[in-house]
Amino acid sequence: MISVVIPTEGHERPVVATLAALVPGAAAGMVREVVLVDRSDGETIARVADVAGCNFLKFEGSRPAALAAGAKQTRSSWLMFLHAGAVLDSSWIDETAQFIQSVAMSGRERAGVFRYARSPYADARVSHGVRLLSNFIAGPSADQGLLIAREHYERLGGYVPTSRRAEAKLLSKMGRTGRALLRTRIFVAA
Repeated sequence: MISVVIPTEGHERPVVATLAALVPGAAAGMVREVVLVDRSDGETIARVADVAGCNFLKFEGSRPAALAAGAKQTRSSWLMFLHAGAVLDSSWIDETAQFIQSVAMSGRERAGVFRYARSPYADARVSHGVRLLSNFIAGPSADQGLLIAREHYERLGGYVPTSRRAEAKLLSKMGRTGRALLRTRIFVAA
């Protein structure tokens, strides 16, 4: 049903944490494929992809170019972009299915962004409060993940490989009415 694209920088631990949160979705038939797009020189992520049954793409270039290349490798009609280290709350499977169904029934193009949450194990800092205020004023950030229909993604122009802040620009192209803030929390590694 959905293809997940995760850009990586060669560090195993955050990738494994993100993949672990996706396992129930794969078991439920929600996740069709996962593409790990690695921009590092090492082979660590290739081994992780092999063990986890993910597709692997070695990539040299900018992060937006890696995201665009990962999206081109996928086959599903829905795309989910997650940063390595982002862990979805367990409710993501049901809510994702409901969101996809509601978008299909409404005929209106919308994308979903997950609700930012501080990890319960992270130190409480002022930066967390600043982050919440920033999200309230400016809207969601790219590390909150993105759930979008492939056709909508392509109509918006996707991630422009040569653009600075391509992830933020794609979110702003949707506008506030073109995206939904989902109830599912996403714990973002600092």
